[in-house]
Amino acid sequence: MKTVFLIHMKQILVAITLALITASACKKNSFITGDATVTTSTDSLHFDTLFTTTGSVTQFFRIYNQNDQKLRISEVSLGGGASSYFRINVDGFPGPVVRDLEVEANDSLYVFVTVRIDPNAEDLPFIVQDSVHIKYNNQEQWVQLDAWGQNAHFYRDRLIDADETWTNDRPYVILGGMLVDENVTLTIQKGTRIYLHADAPLLIDGSLHAAGGPDETEKIIFRGDRLDAPYKDYPAAWPGIIFRDKSIDNQLQYVEIRNAYQGIVLSNPASNGLTKLALKESVIDNCYDAGIIAANSSIDAVNCLISNCGKNMMLVKGGNYSFKHFTSAAYTNSFIQHKEPLLLLANFIKDGNNVLEADLTANFINCIFWAENSIVENEVVAQKQGNPAFNVSFTNCLMKVKTNPANSTLTNVLLNQSPEFENIDTQKKLYDFRLKAGSPAIDAGIAAGVTIDLDGKPRPVGQPDLGCYEKQ
Repeated sequence: MKTVFLIHMKQILVAITLALITASACKKNSFITGDATVTTSTDSLHFDTLFTTTGSVTQFFRIYNQNDQKLRISEVSLGGGASSYFRINVDGFPGPVVRDLEVEANDSLYVFVTVRIDPNAEDLPFIVQDSVHIKYNNQEQWVQLDAWGQNAHFYRDRLIDADETWTNDRPYVILGGMLVDENVTLTIQKGTRIYLHADAPLLIDGSLHAAGGPDETEKIIFRGDRLDAPYKDYPAAWPGIIFRDKSIDNQLQYVEIRNAYQGIVLSNPASNGLTKLALKESVIDNCYDAGIIAANSSIDAVNCLISNCGKNMMLVKGGNYSFKHFTSAAYTNSFIQHKEPLLLLANFIKDGNNVLEADLTANFINCIFWAENSIVENEVVAQKQGNPAFNVSFTNCLMKVKTNPANSTLTNVLLNQSPEFENIDTQKKLYDFRLKAGSPAIDAGIAAGVTIDLDGKPRPVGQPDLGCYEKQ
């Protein structure tokens, strides 16, 4: 009898366990009908400045069912409906309204959001807003949406075949590239912003005249057209500015060139025998491959900064170059590893099995060449080959090198002394290349006929500072 009793007890326990499991499963498989706990991964989505008609990156948020039963969300919808600037897609179902969504216990679903702003008459930035409405069990929640938009001048695959002037009334957005034709001048007024797509080089066969001013609102800026995080800070966002063989008489002042693949590219001298590019009070920053590449060309640069490019500057196959109060600096960061010299000078270039040579003249006065967080030992490298002339000089400069650049004349050069820049924080991507008090570059220059610095601030007549900034 005892054995039979034990068998019956085991059967009863098994039955109870199965019943509990079944009840639990039924509970989880049924829908919660009363109050439910629902959260979202954010209460708002913000889209940075978008140019009208170009669309945006997709952002998303998640809707979490934090209950131990399934939840039926009766509706996810845009407040503005079909006329909204925003578009939603909820777990693969397009809006503006998606109904009867099932979310398993302790699970979630994704809501993807994009925005497209239509053109209007506004020249200044404007804001558009909407919200995503979530309904469930006679309860509701909202996620707020906002986007800054701006109208712009849009050009795609454009040829400029007559003289043209761009004003600062609206930004210029270039898609597919643009060419300034031979014997044609594109003039850009101060304060103009030019945004170029990933497929949009700016090609110059004629002339580019861009004259900005020292105030932030007066500077002329060339950069990629993705202004949403994190893309706005990525290098190689657009190809760069390319001054081709026929180009002459190019003038850039108070210009910033940022986030390009190659900032400035020049090939061959100007056909009129004059300097091909006059570059003054300008910044080239965060270019993936190179800040400046010039092959047998000519540049006259004053008060300029090249920073954090894959190769800050390459002057090859000869040419004629003058740099005064120039700062070239690089720090390895999360975007670009500093693995190449800041300055490479050569009177030749290799083209397959051929070596092309030309005379090289390059003079650097009151300049700084400094880098950190890298394995590069010689930040300035000069290479000579064959019989062409090789006249390279560094006068009152500061440079980081293990071996002095070959075949070059060095006069009053400070070697391997940190210039003590004002603020460098690679984690926060903060770079201020002005000089701290006590920097060895202060008062270390010679008179070079340069009366202002990159900020437009005055320089002393006697002993100016090295680099593009004068300590005030």
